[in-house]
Amino acid sequence: MTAFQRFTPLLASLPSTVPFVGPEAIERNRGLAVKARIGANESGFGPAQSVFEAIAAAARETWCYADPENFALKQALAAHLGCAPANLAIGEGIDSLLGQIVRMVIEPGMTVATSLGAYPTFNFHVVGHGGRLVTTPYVDDREDLDGLLDLVKREDARLVYFANPDNPMGSWWDADAVLAFARAVPETCLLILDEAYCETAPAGTTPAISALLDRPNVMRTRTFSKAYGLAGARIGYVITTPDNATAFDKIRNHFGMPRISVAAAIAALKDQAYLADVTQRILQSRQRIGAIALANGLSPLPSATNFVTIDCGRDGIYARAIVDGLMEHGIFIRMPGIAPLNRCIRISTGTPADMDLLADALPKVLAAIG
Repeated sequence: MTAFQRFTPLLASLPSTVPFVGPEAIERNRGLAVKARIGANESGFGPAQSVFEAIAAAARETWCYADPENFALKQALAAHLGCAPANLAIGEGIDSLLGQIVRMVIEPGMTVATSLGAYPTFNFHVVGHGGRLVTTPYVDDREDLDGLLDLVKREDARLVYFANPDNPMGSWWDADAVLAFARAVPETCLLILDEAYCETAPAGTTPAISALLDRPNVMRTRTFSKAYGLAGARIGYVITTPDNATAFDKIRNHFGMPRISVAAAIAALKDQAYLADVTQRILQSRQRIGAIALANGLSPLPSATNFVTIDCGRDGIYARAIVDGLMEHGIFIRMPGIAPLNRCIRISTGTPADMDLLADALPKVLAAIG
């Protein structure tokens, strides 16, 4: 009897993949307790107290669905950003929005361009929708805008992904370079400009909102997961043209946003004093991570994010040994997955207590590895 093929041929051809192994899985599989959770680029500083209060108040209304039009959050975001609510689409984190964008634009066999080693969840969505992924390498540990643009034109890509600041390397381009790249991308190609880390970047890194609002082939993705400390709430948004924003209504989960998450995001936007304070603490933690790396003979790379990527000076095997060794001390970190970037480890910013644990454990791990 012939086996019934329940799933599509595309799905049947794909491996079962977990793009990121979480610290919870590591605890379960290795029997180790995480003491310093500084590997997933979350904010160990958490959200503002005013956000906790908003969450507590909203908890009493969790029996209600959230407004499927996300009206209040769009109004708050528009006022904060200086655009119209019509320029915004809301989703369950950037990861969900990336999947929706790929679904909008890519049919099986269409070409998608990105950098080799860039955010793997984007690649996960492309492959899951049958796209053909083409890549260009980083140059000097930084996304290569000239190489990426050349790749888009040479391969006639329909979609291109570029993050500024970048994950996993923490690098960044200034706003003028970003604008030049965005304006040079052919109109037949949609640019995803991922700005997840824009709140932690230096002044002059992020283009003005108005600078790209008139370009129908640009979608800017942002999140409350990083500087605002709401990774577990899953709140992302897209800034784009009104026509593009409306297109999300054709495929999105209209009841996908938790009511508590919406209340948290609105409260977070109101508390810009806390955002200013926490970005300063992120900067101080970046500096501490860099100092710890240098004290142990490693090379921290410049960072505009809430993490620091550290060149370990050897190869991926050595970097993996450091990641695994730190976990033996209860310190969860990660590393880039693609050579030559995988000679590095990546450490998220955290509290002074987290940094103290790292400073104590790292020399012991390096000594044990040899």
